[in-house]
Amino acid sequence: MAAWLRLTLTPGIGRASQRKLLRVLGLPEQIFSASRSAVREVIGDKVDVLLDCKTQAAVDVRIAAALSWVKQPGHRILTLADAEYSPLLLHTADPPTLLYTRGNVGLLSRPALAIVGSRNATPQGLKSAQDFAATLARAGLCIISGLALGIDAAAHRGALAAGANHGGTLAVVGTGADRLYPARHQELARQIIEQGLIVSEFPLGTPAAAENFPRRNRIISGLARGVLVVEAALESGSLITARLAGEQGREVFAIPGSIHSPLSKGCHRLIRQGAKLVEAAEDILEELGDLPFSPAPASAIAAAATPTAPAPETEEGRVLASLGHDPCSLDELAERSGLSADALLALLMGLELEGKIAPLPGNRYQRL
Repeated sequence: MAAWLRLTLTPGIGRASQRKLLRVLGLPEQIFSASRSAVREVIGDKVDVLLDCKTQAAVDVRIAAALSWVKQPGHRILTLADAEYSPLLLHTADPPTLLYTRGNVGLLSRPALAIVGSRNATPQGLKSAQDFAATLARAGLCIISGLALGIDAAAHRGALAAGANHGGTLAVVGTGADRLYPARHQELARQIIEQGLIVSEFPLGTPAAAENFPRRNRIISGLARGVLVVEAALESGSLITARLAGEQGREVFAIPGSIHSPLSKGCHRLIRQGAKLVEAAEDILEELGDLPFSPAPASAIAAAATPTAPAPETEEGRVLASLGHDPCSLDELAERSGLSADALLALLMGLELEGKIAPLPGNRYQRL
């Protein structure tokens, strides 16, 4: 393991150089026992960095820290040569040389679906992500996401709610496995470690940095059979994950939304580009097939997920009918329903407490 760590922790020896050395010279032990001229033929002048004594002294400290970390329960460092390394990820164009893991590495060989989307998701988007994740996890799919705010966290929570005996959940993070981000997800990360798996290609101690997250997205898609995008703006990083999934030969799924919502525009673009439009978990299960468990019948899932709506002739029903399924301002809702502002606010508060609507920024409301 020390030789693998030295290969990946030496500054200036990137993933492409690492793979060239492994392909030409063999395992890391063979690389470091090869002659300087043999190594130079593979990576040119980078040999001076790889075999420099001063560089090695600095790297030794990081190697010792990693070897100490891996002694802790549930901690593993998987190499490209390990049997537990994901075969799907291994056969992508740019597999990580090492994976730092915390939790159940058995999830790496389980059929998986990635669920990604906006960090600033709507209440409906969060509910969709959680419901889809729970249903798909019960059907045997490991749910993969990135532990970020919004859709990622909702997907992890849905998979956890399905129970540890089903598909489980796996979080691919853009920091070192010992420095989880964001800080508010420490408890969620703890639950994932207990019931699932956290994975990182970044060395221990790596802080959160903007450039790390697009890089980790190729691992999210590479570990999965397909990627489901729940909500995404046109500039969303989720579209990077979807593009990478397409390049890796994975299925891409997208949930459509309101034509007025900025968070639907990314999904609509994916659908125009050939992503499969998804309205229910069964749409994904039918496409992927061959899973360990049988999902509940569609009617049972719908019954469990759909709250009983008030009768249209009641004032509550009148408000919901006026609200429709797109976000709506209070003024628009008053005009549509014909109710006074005071009466409307009282009804909206009751509907919010019942979990049937959610307030949005800008004094708007959305039906759940």
